Amino acid sequence: MGRRTAWWRVALVGGVLGAVAGAPGTPGFAAPVSPTTVTSPSTPASPSSSTSASPPPSATTASSYAFAEDAPSVTGATATADAERLEPGTTYRSSLPSDGKVYYRLVLDGTSTVYVAATAVPPTDAAVTPTEGVRVSVQDADGRSCSAADTASIGAGRSPRPLTVWAARQLPSSRSLCRGAGTYYVVVERVLRTESAPGDWGLELAPVSEPRLRKAASTTSAPEAWDSATPSPPGGESVRLRGGGGFGSATALKQGVWRDEVRPGQTLFYEMPVDWGQQVYATADLSSASGGGAGGGFVPGGVNLALYNPVRGLVDDTSISYNGSRKSGALAAVPPVGYDNRYAVSDRVGGMRFAGSYYLVVHLAARVGEEFGDGPFGLTLRVRVKGTATAGPGYAGQSEPSGIFQVGLLGQGSGTVGDAGASDGDGGGGAGMKLVAAGGIGAGTLVLVVLGVWVVVGRRRAAGV
Repeated sequence: MGRRTAWWRVALVGGVLGAVAGAPGTPGFAAPVSPTTVTSPSTPASPSSSTSASPPPSATTASSYAFAEDAPSVTGATATADAERLEPGTTYRSSLPSDGKVYYRLVLDGTSTVYVAATAVPPTDAAVTPTEGVRVSVQDADGRSCSAADTASIGAGRSPRPLTVWAARQLPSSRSLCRGAGTYYVVVERVLRTESAPGDWGLELAPVSEPRLRKAASTTSAPEAWDSATPSPPGGESVRLRGGGGFGSATALKQGVWRDEVRPGQTLFYEMPVDWGQQVYATADLSSASGGGAGGGFVPGGVNLALYNPVRGLVDDTSISYNGSRKSGALAAVPPVGYDNRYAVSDRVGGMRFAGSYYLVVHLAARVGEEFGDGPFGLTLRVRVKGTATAGPGYAGQSEPSGIFQVGLLGQGSGTVGDAGASDGDGGGGAGMKLVAAGGIGAGTLVLVVLGVWVVVGRRRAAGV
């Protein structure tokens, strides 16, 4: 009986301590590391570390795309009367026919900005041309676009790859018909498919809502000056990782040097946190070919490197031609993340309008395999995040999905309701850390109560009570 009593005591205290360990910010009890979690490259991994071992190829196969898990399916309608409804905060799976427009329906309030990203995925063996692609727009009930339609094309690499475009109903809006609450439509279509093979493309739709500000913006113009100097890329030892197969499964990384492997036709996705007031810079290096291939020639646009913002809007991209020798490409300098950037004409400035997870997407053209063999080819990413995080603009409500414009578990510096004064620069101030402190104090009190009961029970039993 004594042994069973001791077991019960240990189990009870262990369970309580486990609860304490689960509280955010509690030191000494590390959470399990997820498969996509990587160590910081600032500290080289030891030979026994899992990050130093050669990982298996990335989870995707050539030119495939990992659609969001459990994404509900919707069918694009050929007319607005039959359009299925999309809810902001939910990612959907659909298909895009080779001809004609498809429609989806949104029911919006009169206060929120809503973005819709559409990722079109050609089959791996599709014959594609450089100019063909996909276009998306958000329209009011009278068929008038709320913003300029966004188009993305295959490009010089002539390789089937995921193409992502975005559109918005932005408030406040200069277009009066898009200001009010009511029904709107997402319109997606293929463009310039003069020589491509017929057949549907896969389609992923990701609508997102952004709440209004608690206090109206002080300006409606983009910053006129910002530091556009490109810093030197980070050096040091690289850390191995595996790129994800889609936006929903993008591999997390941060500032440092990272290395992966990519095969011809493959697209890899990575995400990194960029807070208010911070700038991000990235370069991609592709290793030389190890031999093989029939041509051994030259592939225009052989490598594509792109940066997307938290709602999957393209910020900037660059294409690198490949001739079998080591090649490097860099994204152009972008401004610090700021709410007022949305008023800029340039996509490179306008895309840096909110904090959150930014995505690096790398595609290696299928033609590289025809010329230089199937690989894999070594890929090195150098990422730098510059600047001290600042407080966000202060939203009057929650985004959908929740937390998309935050950085970190508690959204420090995100400017969401309840932490307008939070800042990542102070190492943990603001309402978020008050929540952690309260949780830690509450859990600690529970431990003391349980231990006290344990002592009392033990003494009563020793006394024969």
